[in-house]
Amino acid sequence: MKTIRDFNFKNKKALVRVDFNVPQDENLKVTDNTRIVSVKPTVEKILADGGSVILMTHLGRPKGQVNEKYSLRNILPDVSAVLGREVKFVEESVGEKAEQAAAALQPGEILLLENLRFHKEEEEGDVGFAEKLSKLGDAYVNDAFGTAHRAHASTAVIAQFFPSTKFFGLLMEKELIAIDKVLNSGEKPVTAILGGSKVSTKITIIENILPAVDNLIIGGGMAFTFIKALGGKIGKSIVEEDKKGLAIEILEKAKQHKVEVYLPTDVVIADDFSNEAEKKVVDIMEIPENWQGLDAGPRSREIFNDVILDSRTILWNGPVGVFEMPNFAAGTIALGDSIAEATKLGAFSLVGGGDSVAFVKQFGFTDKVSYVSTGGGAMLESLEGLELPGVAAINN
Repeated sequence: MKTIRDFNFKNKKALVRVDFNVPQDENLKVTDNTRIVSVKPTVEKILADGGSVILMTHLGRPKGQVNEKYSLRNILPDVSAVLGREVKFVEESVGEKAEQAAAALQPGEILLLENLRFHKEEEEGDVGFAEKLSKLGDAYVNDAFGTAHRAHASTAVIAQFFPSTKFFGLLMEKELIAIDKVLNSGEKPVTAILGGSKVSTKITIIENILPAVDNLIIGGGMAFTFIKALGGKIGKSIVEEDKKGLAIEILEKAKQHKVEVYLPTDVVIADDFSNEAEKKVVDIMEIPENWQGLDAGPRSREIFNDVILDSRTILWNGPVGVFEMPNFAAGTIALGDSIAEATKLGAFSLVGGGDSVAFVKQFGFTDKVSYVSTGGGAMLESLEGLELPGVAAINN
């Protein structure tokens, strides 16, 4: 893997693609700076070498139009605060002003370009736009795992203009190593926990990871499609009727790969999709009509806990209950506790995907697992076995 460790940036301008697409409140103040914090090691390495850094990123979806709401000027104070030094700003990403600002940059200095997506050419993967960007720096660094699955000008196309000076940043390196541990090099037993509401969004992941894992825990709403396919009564629980055949196929394939599959055995059900609903615990195969499953039951949590504590490598993607409602969060909290305990005992644990990442942040598990991925879509595509355009561009 060609990373910035392999290069000395002394007197070089590094053009670094980052993912500062951070959440903001109604006053445009940053509410979670994780994505800024995560690229700090890359920036510090380049500056320590005696180089300078030109940061480029998108923010939101301005659809090729200049829109003050999406200006990176709004996040500039946070970028400066996190990186611990003044960050210069230029209100364009290509053109005369950007070129002048880049040319004037001295070793040890940082420049932030304006939102790349103010130009429609960025998302179109336009070669001309990528070439204009490339003229700003001497080396290209991709440290934006969150956008690595997009073949955009700044994430994939630009790399061709740096045949010998293109590198992965340290965040990208961590992400790719974490995924490789799950799919290839991790210590066994390997356990994958897949939750969330739909089987259809996880099919390709399941098919790709079956040869790599020893155990597969299936929870959340998607479990009910499997339960119904196996002849269970699921009441009003969420189900993908057209995916029942596929659920049986997945169980058959798991058998062929000698993968143990664990579905919930009991479930917390409710008479309404509401935190205030009446609730009780029943066997998952026997959910009464007009009731729906909203969380993994206590027996299921114990079974999952035993499997997880016996694992050396763990992938977690998706909650096992509607954790947004406090009365139906216990199953996912128990799962988090089990993964945290296994990690403490020396297992490697990777958490990824929007809902799981939101959960670990909200419930304080971020520092209790080995790695929390910064890229939802990118991580899922990696787990599906796809080579990401942003990764291919550096490797080729």
